[in-house]
Amino acid sequence: MRRLAPRTLRGQLTAGLVTLLALACLAVGVTTAVALRGFLTGRLDEQLTASGGRFAASLEHEAEPDADNRPDTRGQADGTFGARLLNGAVTQAAVVDDAADRSLTLTPDDRRALARVPADGHGHSLRLSGPGRYRVTAVRGDDGDVLVTGLPLHPLEETVHRVEAVEAVLFGTALALTGIAAAAWVRISLRPLRRVTARAAEVAELPLASGEVAMPGPLPDADPRTEVGQVAGALNLMLGHVEDALGRRHASEERLRHFAADASHELRTPVANIRGHAELALRHRGPVSGDVRHALERIEAESQRMTSLVNDLLLLARLDAGRPLERAPVDLTLLILDATADARAAGPGHHWRLELPEEPVVVTGDARGLQQAVGNLLANARTHTPPGTEVTVALATGPQRVTVTVTDDGPGIPDELRPEVFGRFVRADHSRSRATGSTGLGLAIVHAVATAHGGTATVTSRPGHTEFRLTLPLA
Repeated sequence: MRRLAPRTLRGQLTAGLVTLLALACLAVGVTTAVALRGFLTGRLDEQLTASGGRFAASLEHEAEPDADNRPDTRGQADGTFGARLLNGAVTQAAVVDDAADRSLTLTPDDRRALARVPADGHGHSLRLSGPGRYRVTAVRGDDGDVLVTGLPLHPLEETVHRVEAVEAVLFGTALALTGIAAAAWVRISLRPLRRVTARAAEVAELPLASGEVAMPGPLPDADPRTEVGQVAGALNLMLGHVEDALGRRHASEERLRHFAADASHELRTPVANIRGHAELALRHRGPVSGDVRHALERIEAESQRMTSLVNDLLLLARLDAGRPLERAPVDLTLLILDATADARAAGPGHHWRLELPEEPVVVTGDARGLQQAVGNLLANARTHTPPGTEVTVALATGPQRVTVTVTDDGPGIPDELRPEVFGRFVRADHSRSRATGSTGLGLAIVHAVATAHGGTATVTSRPGHTEFRLTLPLA
């Protein structure tokens, strides 16, 4: 039954209105039939009372030869039943047929039923095996006998059934027309609610996670006197708060992007100067103490690390700003071969495997960005897995797509870190990242480069299996 019930509010309201009308029609029909049956039964009882048992009293003379002593059928309707009982036994019984009497043969059940009719002058319903249902009344005669007179119930039942059939047709037509009108009325009444639903669905489809979002305007005709108007007003207020919060967030993100870009630009020159002076000092041919040389080497290493950080921040700032990338054919097969060779040189303790197609795979994009993205995936696998780990780099093509996967059998990514692994400055081990020089921007650059090329970057991980998947559109 629950599956058959309408699920939409419009269907529920329409079904509710039609159901209530059907119950009202049923109540009216039942009440009308009961009242009509009672009225017609009362009229029958009045006719029986008016007859005074005259036809039943005349039955005791039916067997006499005198014609004047025949049963009195004057004013008796066709089908009138009469019976005379003496000492609880039926002595005569007849039915008026075309203004004449016709003897009636009674069964033992009929005789017992007639004997049970009380002689109180009130009407009682009785079924006889031959004539059918009757409304009878019994009175006591002058000779100590009981006189039973009855009228058939068949005309009454036909009348009631005819009225019930007419009501069924009328009520059925009314229900059908009411259902159609109710569906149209409910549809018109719920039109503002459909606008609210459509606006909520429109907002739900907006990319609210990041970037500048253009919120739709407020809903019109939000009458606070109606429930739908109150919902629309609440939705308009909520949309206003959301738009204000998104605007503030976007402004804050813009300020942060501008700061990162400006700071990176400002840091690039002094970092380059520091690195140049450190390299120049290390090339000095004069005697340099061991402590001073060690300090200069540390300055050079840290300046290289800062240079890498500044370049990463500049690349992210450029991608965040939506600046157009270089669009040229890029041979991913050759790019992966070069990146894997570099990774093998940097991590000789790892086992590097390649799974490449026989034919070159070419995509359209920025060669430097794609090279950095693939290199960051390999560096991530090398940095966060112990020596002896097997790292597999695979390249596969599909319908309009090409996929680069980097899989390792290392310890995996912690569950609490996996949802934000492509975030910025996210590190699995802060203390180890300092030792390895990780900035926490490598995977963020992978995700930004993939998005800028119309692709995706995803990760699946469990202990003993981690797979980074970079998907790009084919050229």
